[in-house]
Amino acid sequence: MNQFNWDSSFLVDFDLKTGKSETAESSKRTLSQMKDMYHDVQAAEEILKNEDPVIYEWHELGCPERAGDLAFGTTILYPGKVGSEYFMTKGHFHTILETAEVYYMLDGEGFMVMENPEGDTIEMPLKKGEVVYVPRRYAHRTVNTGDKPLRTFYVFGADAGHDYGTIETKGYHKMIVDEDGKPAVVDNPNWK
Repeated sequence: MNQFNWDSSFLVDFDLKTGKSETAESSKRTLSQMKDMYHDVQAAEEILKNEDPVIYEWHELGCPERAGDLAFGTTILYPGKVGSEYFMTKGHFHTILETAEVYYMLDGEGFMVMENPEGDTIEMPLKKGEVVYVPRRYAHRTVNTGDKPLRTFYVFGADAGHDYGTIETKGYHKMIVDEDGKPAVVDNPNWK
């Protein structure tokens, strides 16, 4: 049960170095939960023979999904690769498609991969101290291209909801892979 009164002000902790919170809800996604999101499913299966790494975790307030409130929290995306593809968040559209989102980069480096229903794509490099504005109507996912956790703080309209199903079914048009030790944006051969 959440201890916050949603109709008054309150304080919550978020450690800006670790991205973690003692009071906000915590969730994790492991490779076994995301293996089909990667292009090289066989490489994912090979990793899973020995371990099931946490790809990312997030700490969010879990506020009511009502208009006028703001959902916010932190995401910690760990470094690693599945085949040549860097670790990434699952990614989503908002159920209310006309919702934008803001991410502040607390630490690390990577990309924000975005696309709208019409297929327009944006792949924006990310680094510590920058803010990325994800426009309304764009699905988005973060990709960690560095050697340490990519930590972000995010804010969006609490009633926006999350549509993960479209991404699970279709994937993204573009993916970020390691080419000769450097990140490269390439077409996703599995895009449907």
